Amino acid sequence: MRLRALVLAATLAVGSLWPAAAAARFLVPMDTAQADHLRAYGLTYWALSRGLHGEWLLNYRGGSFLLPETESVREEALVRGVTLEQVSEAEIARIQAEIADNNMETIKLETAPRVAVYVPPNAPPWDDAVQLALEYAQIPYTKLWDAEVLDGRLADYDWLHLHHEDFTGQYGKFYAAFASADWYRLQVAENEAVAQRYGFAKVSELKKAVAQSIRQYVAQGGFLFAMCSATDTFDIALAAAGVDIVSKEYDGDGVTPGAQERLDFSRTLAFQNFQLEMNPLVYEYSNIDTTNKAILRGQRGDTFTLFDFSAKQDPVPTMLVQDHTATIKGFLGQTTGFDKTLLRPGVTILAETPGFDDVKYIHGHFGKGTFTFYGGHDPEDYQHAVGDPPTDLSLHKNSPGYRLILNNVLFPAAEKKEKKT
Repeated sequence: MRLRALVLAATLAVGSLWPAAAAARFLVPMDTAQADHLRAYGLTYWALSRGLHGEWLLNYRGGSFLLPETESVREEALVRGVTLEQVSEAEIARIQAEIADNNMETIKLETAPRVAVYVPPNAPPWDDAVQLALEYAQIPYTKLWDAEVLDGRLADYDWLHLHHEDFTGQYGKFYAAFASADWYRLQVAENEAVAQRYGFAKVSELKKAVAQSIRQYVAQGGFLFAMCSATDTFDIALAAAGVDIVSKEYDGDGVTPGAQERLDFSRTLAFQNFQLEMNPLVYEYSNIDTTNKAILRGQRGDTFTLFDFSAKQDPVPTMLVQDHTATIKGFLGQTTGFDKTLLRPGVTILAETPGFDDVKYIHGHFGKGTFTFYGGHDPEDYQHAVGDPPTDLSLHKNSPGYRLILNNVLFPAAEKKEKKT
């Protein structure tokens, strides 16, 4: 508290940020005027978690927020390094008029969502972009793993992120390169122990049961977000219910004869008609992934573009693409992007690679809930390798790629508006 008081006193003494006139609200600008975009999401979450309500101004200055003008919000913003602008009643009326006359919309933010991350207790030695974003933005979250999912704990949370998991039970298909590594052996031992505890003969069967539980969580109204290999392997596991697609190198026995033809695509959320890659030595799961196309483009040529939606007609996808730029640099992952031709009908493309058939960012509905899949591993590390140090987000506080992650975290807090017809 003493540090906050000193920072506040010093800022007020300068007098450059806070006019003497009273204001009705604080505007959290999300265009290039914002000093720290990522912590601006954290500030908004913090306000909601304390019972304050806010508004998300879609397409207005990069998707800015309006928060109540209180001393606590002012002080918290100063400590976090988040830019605020005081706006009077007259200025709010002008903003509302601009929103009414343009492709913009106002969305009420009501309650801070309960956030969970599905991640192994001893995660392999590379980082998860979502956990980095949550921790840098100072948004609290709970870690869950297979036991908690199977024990029914998902119902306690509004929003779930899937760590870069392999739901096929093939341990990330790292066998060829890392089968003798200590972290790989530990991962195998941990998964086998959980499978045995819950009565599954093989890890692949455990993961299918976990995927099914998560599918049910979405159907009942949960918000699911996933990146990298957790996107395509999730659907692969759902389609492979009752079919062994795992080679003997991973589970000691062979695949089911005719496994490809026995996949049930009616069970998936996002993808259909994909072809599996069942060679245990090939670092790929299926033809859903577009990593090879991205590599051919090269780092300089690898970008993706956000779609421009009608904020008033399609507020949900508009929320998910709020950013201060429409073109974002690409980044690789075990699953870098998705083949557009393999999307299920009704899936919304949020971002694609211009001139190619691969998409980066998709969203859809299932039952009462939604899912959002984002290809790639780390938006600020083009080719993150096993053992690389974690990204320091204090060096990327205005990252447009990381902003897409945090749009999803706040999405469940929004007052839901149905698509207008």
